Amino acid sequence: MPADPLPIERSDDGVHTIILEQPGRPVVVLERDLIERLEAALDHVPSDATGMVLASASDRVFVAGADLKSIQAMSDDELHAYLGYGAKVFGMISALPCPTAAAINGAALGGGLELAMHCDALIGAPSPAGKPYPIGLPEAGLSICPGWGGTNLLPARVDPAEAIRRTASGKAFTYPEAVEAGLFDRVVEDQTTLRSAAAQWCLESPPVSRDGAPLCWIGRPDNAGAATEALEAVRTDIESTGPGSATAECVETGLTQGWPQALAAERAHLVRLRGEPAGKEAIAAFLSK
Repeated sequence: MPADPLPIERSDDGVHTIILEQPGRPVVVLERDLIERLEAALDHVPSDATGMVLASASDRVFVAGADLKSIQAMSDDELHAYLGYGAKVFGMISALPCPTAAAINGAALGGGLELAMHCDALIGAPSPAGKPYPIGLPEAGLSICPGWGGTNLLPARVDPAEAIRRTASGKAFTYPEAVEAGLFDRVVEDQTTLRSAAAQWCLESPPVSRDGAPLCWIGRPDNAGAATEALEAVRTDIESTGPGSATAECVETGLTQGWPQALAAERAHLVRLRGEPAGKEAIAAFLSK
């Protein structure tokens, strides 16, 4: 049976806000059920929408990464298919004819940040508790690599050398670090105005021209030169580890071959790395906590 769409709120001015929710869970985790419900919701965004906002129902996180337990239970073929399915759904965001924005209210890690970065803009707010939350691609800390475009998306939003280094090492930003690095297109002082600020960003944005890839990635003419220079500057430093070498190869693939090929390279490396002894050990240790 078709999945039930995630909740959608429509404003009077035509902005559609999709609410990422998982009833009964304290945080939102990126798993197949959520992706299926997101796909159904994106199908309900009309062609005349003036904007689309992704927001989280959790008051603690935007999306706290992927479901590693389920991923480790998959065969190689199953994982390839799952990653491909997620890429297809995330790509529906990049294909929307209206401006899009992610309202980041808390931790956005791994696949959660990759999902957000498929939007045109990231709008951020600090945690209401005052504790800085993490934002980044921590996969290398588990001896694996991103699988939904992160290697090619993050270097287009912050200093590319810093982004590549962080992706290769798995070091996330804190919220204040992300603000200082320029990760967000707009920030607000508190979460009470976050969704409205994201909607307003969409309304103020000019019409977008779509070509199947995210608006903000390293293959764009405005980003490619800086990303190429950054990769050459850090390549020797990061290629000493499996995740570092995978990150470098995926960045180079995106720059030289294009967005679909970069996604395919990430999938291949992620499937390979999670099956190697270092990946198995690191993920098992993480899941045992």
